[in-house]
Amino acid sequence: MRFMLLSPVLVSLSVSSQAGDWPQFLGPHRTGISDETGLVDSFPASGPDIAWRVPLGVGMSSLAIHDGVAFTMYQDLDNQFVVALNATSGKKKWATPVAPAYENSMGNGPRATPTVHNGLVYSYTGEGILTALDENSGDVVWSANTPKEQKGRPAEYGVASSPLIAGDSVVVQVGAPNAAVVGFDLKTGETNWTAGQGNSGYSSPALLTLAGKQQIVAFVGAAVLGISPVNGTELWRYAYVTDYDCNTATPVQIDEASVLISAAENHGSTILKISKAGDAFRATSSWSSLGKNSVLRAEWQTPALADGHLFALDNIGSAGPITSLVCVRVADGEQLWTQNRFGKSNLTLADGKLFISTMKGELAIVKASTAGFTETARASVLRMTRQAPVISNGRLYLRDDREIVCIDVRAAK
Repeated sequence: MRFMLLSPVLVSLSVSSQAGDWPQFLGPHRTGISDETGLVDSFPASGPDIAWRVPLGVGMSSLAIHDGVAFTMYQDLDNQFVVALNATSGKKKWATPVAPAYENSMGNGPRATPTVHNGLVYSYTGEGILTALDENSGDVVWSANTPKEQKGRPAEYGVASSPLIAGDSVVVQVGAPNAAVVGFDLKTGETNWTAGQGNSGYSSPALLTLAGKQQIVAFVGAAVLGISPVNGTELWRYAYVTDYDCNTATPVQIDEASVLISAAENHGSTILKISKAGDAFRATSSWSSLGKNSVLRAEWQTPALADGHLFALDNIGSAGPITSLVCVRVADGEQLWTQNRFGKSNLTLADGKLFISTMKGELAIVKASTAGFTETARASVLRMTRQAPVISNGRLYLRDDREIVCIDVRAAK
């Protein structure tokens, strides 16, 4: 394990956005951070305020919220569906089959979260079928069988790359021999460009501006890639080999030239500094904490960055049998506090708090403080879930393999 102090002092990036909608995986900025304020600190003795529950089928997809509608994916015995629900009442607006039912030893059903953009909903199924649907009607506008088109095969544990909008392309990680990442035309589904080679991993790409250039950062099966969103040119590559290609967490921007990548299976975390000389870009490690003594090994949970500190789940051991909740100071890699054996969970940062969903189906609230661990609320709301809470317009949405629950998390005035 080694640490290097980044210079100048690290600052988190601030991206302007209107509070309310949560139109894609990890929210408006694809960071797992909500802009909303005025949220509850605790629950009454009777439990959280449940606005509605609706039954749903099998799936690991999270939810996207746009213009008063909640979108997610699920499957029944025959098909995978994209479904639209009234975000206030839970009433179904439409449900469209997009592929046959998907089965996998690590869990059945779709994994990726839909993305809503300019009147279309983009979905990605468990076997890699990318579909654009009309946001209002659910009608299919186009569909692309990405493994078939790119002559590849789906990731072993199922396709988990949530679609990213970048310029005139919708971008997903495909994992074909000559097309690790592919940009498809937003309106037609035609291939705009391909980039990289090899397995896709299980991460979702992010659109970041690093070293003065907007780029797609894709954490694929054995590397991290910086890709031009215009034409798919590979700007830089950094090898990151993990067992079973289990690179799953989304890259997290640290400052104007740095990005964090983290993986479990006893791997660890690295901060890459992206530099430019002439027209050439380069990625070098400026901070790393690797191996069994790492301070952070994110499994399928993306860390949240606030004021130079990472709030995250650290998965200890192969496949993360033990999971701790940690706060890590980025500047020197110090673990400021650890809640040992917190349990496998996922988190969303909002209003100075961590809203945490545990695999046991609990919803917990923890202060996002560097001073220490303080839990202020916990309640059982679902069965087993892996999704991070979605927060939109004062409501928190969460799902499992049986239902969706909507919880009013607005603090009383």
